[in-house]
Order: sequence, then structure tokens, then C-alpha cells
Amino acid sequence: MVRIVEKEINVAFSPGHHQHCLICQIPSNLLRRNGIYKVADPERQWQEVRTILDLVAKGKGNLKKLQFLFLPESILPAAAVNSALALIGDRFRPNTVTVFGVEHIRLTEFRQLLQRYAEDNAELLASVEEDMEAGDVDEVPVNWCVIAVKEHDGTLRVFLEAKSHPFVGEENLDHLRDLYRGKIFWLFRCHPTCFNFMALICLDYIYRDLYQSNISTIIDKANQLFFETRQRLDLLAIIECNPKPEHGAFRDVINGFYGEYLGYTPGVRDASTLFCNVASGTRCEGIDPNVEFGHSAVILHNSHRIERVSSPEFATDNFDGLPVCRLRFSAQTRLYYFNLPLFHELDPRTTRMPLKIHSIYRPDGEDGWTRLSGDELSRNIDSDPGQAGKTL
Repeated sequence: MVRIVEKEINVAFSPGHHQHCLICQIPSNLLRRNGIYKVADPERQWQEVRTILDLVAKGKGNLKKLQFLFLPESILPAAAVNSALALIGDRFRPNTVTVFGVEHIRLTEFRQLLQRYAEDNAELLASVEEDMEAGDVDEVPVNWCVIAVKEHDGTLRVFLEAKSHPFVGEENLDHLRDLYRGKIFWLFRCHPTCFNFMALICLDYIYRDLYQSNISTIIDKANQLFFETRQRLDLLAIIECNPKPEHGAFRDVINGFYGEYLGYTPGVRDASTLFCNVASGTRCEGIDPNVEFGHSAVILHNSHRIERVSSPEFATDNFDGLPVCRLRFSAQTRLYYFNLPLFHELDPRTTRMPLKIHSIYRPDGEDGWTRLSGDELSRNIDSDPGQAGKTL
């Protein structure tokens, strides 16, 4: 069963002001080699990710306000991790959190990385060493992510997290080809501004059986946090390489998390849930090439009202009748820049929307990104007179 470990980080957000997030929905191409998934063209993939990091580092417009940057699962070649961290440490602004998934590596390699960043990953390192001591697992693959935090004083802290639940292509009868199951999740607690968040990898969000569930463990921890400190889980981010982002299993967990008679408890009542998926055009060996990736999303409880909108770039709905407001993006290669709502519910008489899309970027064909103009967005938004001004 997974264990949630709290980590205190020195990240100062503006009191009483919302946080800004950038979800990067970009394609990937993964090939299975010797039982592990690797990026097919690592140099090209790193260059594409680097253009995003450069965009954030330059901070044109209100991108300089960015606090959270999310890239999908298995998006970065392992050989490029040091370069990515160096760029983040040298050029990113303080009070910035970056989450990115990395291709599979062997458990022995993962332990070496944990040892390099042992000060921030002591609990995970101890868990991995205990597993390696107990069995012949040195060569099993690890699906992992990096959570890089640039603190208020400029210090870069690096946290690693291992996926706990494999998809079908990561499971195998041969234990040496079967995915390593991570057992530690981080709960980050920002100070001096109180803001609490977690990051998961794809199916870790829905992992459950008759006796345990990752999401129920998270809800219990968030409720403990509330009753002991009157704080709560503010943000739950899930990075994915998922050909079925709207599978019924995800919908069921969302319903349980926000459902008024299930998980709608003080610890998670005002939590924002983000899904950062890869874009259409993604290829993963062993997965039907005709399936559709994409459709990253932001989900809030329906106490936060969102305008009913439908356009080629994004749409809002309640995910087929759930007690939520969902902002659902397209499947194309895009960068979505928006703000998270404040933790408190709005006065039900107000017309103010708690979530705003500030910018959408598309590839410009020259290894860079171009912001979609207001005209490009507004002329494609459906304007049904019967729905005008209505909210979810």
C-alpha cells in the first residue's frame, strides 16, 4: 500500500491570489526495447521539451506569473533529465514548480538518482533499498517523474516519484520485465503561503482493489490535514500518456472524489484536479494506433461555477452528469495557460468565473510556440442563445 509523505517547501505565492498553471499537451513516440519503454527519438523529443522550458524562462507577457508547469508521463528521455534540471535551476523564476514524466529506466539506475538527491528523497530511497534487499528486482523497469521546485530563495529541490500501478503494456509474467511498484507519494506543503498539492502518474489515480485504493488514501490524508491544521489538499495533478483519458474508471474515481455522499469531504472539497495528457499523434508500441490521446482537463466541484462553452480548442461540461465542472481541452498539440480558482467558494449570486484561460499556444513550425489570438479563439466559440450566460 502506498504511503503519503509530507514535504515542506519554501514557496511563496501571493496571499489571496490565484496560482497560474501551464499544461503542456505534446505528442510522444514510445518504443518497447528489452522490456522497457524508451523515447524513439530522444534528441528531437528533448529539443521540443526545451522549447517549452525556454518559453517559460523568457516569461513573455503574464507567463512570468507562472507557478506550476506540467508535462506528460514518459515525455522526457532519461539522458536529458540533468539538462532539464540545469535549465530550470539557472533560468526559471523562484516559486516555480515543474513536473515532468521520464521514460523507463532500470531500478538500479533509479536508486542511483535517488542517492544523488537523497536529502529530499530519503523515504523513497529507503523503500527502494528495502525492496532490492528483499528480492531480485534490480533490473525491473521504473516509470517515474520529476518534481522540481525552485524555492523562494532560488534553491532547486528535486523530488522523484515512481509509478505504483502499471498499464497493460507495463505488466508481464516475467518479473524482470514487470513494472516496479512505487510505494511513496509526496504531499507538498508550501510555506509561508499555505498551499498543498500532489502529483500522480496516470493509473495511480485509479489504482484500487477490494482492500485498498490510492485515491481513498489521498482523501484520508487530506481530511487528516484539515482536521489537524484546517488546511486542505488544494491541487491534485495527474500526468498521463493515456489513450483513453475519459475511461469509465477515471469517471468513477472523479465521482467518488467529488460526490456529495462519498468523498466530498473537508480535505478535498475545494481541490482542483488537473489531467495533463499527451497530444494526438502519440505512438506507443503495443497500443492501437487508432486510439485518441489528448483531452487534458481541469475538474472542479460544481460549487465553482463555469460558463457553458464549446469550441474546437476547449469545452466545458459536467462529465456526463457528475457533480463537477470540467474544462476539457482538444486533442491537438497545445500549451494551455490558465489560473486555478481560489480555495473558497464564490457567493452563489455572483457572475464571476473562478477559472480563466489566459493563453493557448500552438507550434509555430519553427521549433517554437505561437499564442493563439483572441480572434482565433472567439470566432470558433459556439453561441447558443439558449445557453448564453448560463453556468454549469
